[in-house]
Amino acid sequence: MKKISPGALLALTAIAPISLFAHPGHGETEGFSIIHYFTEPVHATVTVLGAIAVFLLYKTLRRNAHNKKA
Repeated sequence: MKKISPGALLALTAIAPISLFAHPGHGETEGFSIIHYFTEPVHATVTVLGAIAVFLLYKTLRRNAHNKKA
C-alpha cells in the first residue's frame, strides 16, 4: 500500500477551501469572523486536516534532515 506524501496532503489541504466558497448552512457565528472558521464543521474539518498536514510535513522534513546527518 502506498502512503500519501506529506507534500501531497498539504497540497490537497491547500485547495480544499476552494470547495467551501458560498456554501449553505452557516450557523450562529458571523460569516467573516475567525470564530466562524474554527467552529463551523465545514471549516473546522479543513483546519484539522491542515494541522495534520503541517505536522506530517514537519516530521518528514525533520526525519530527512536527521538521516542526512547520519
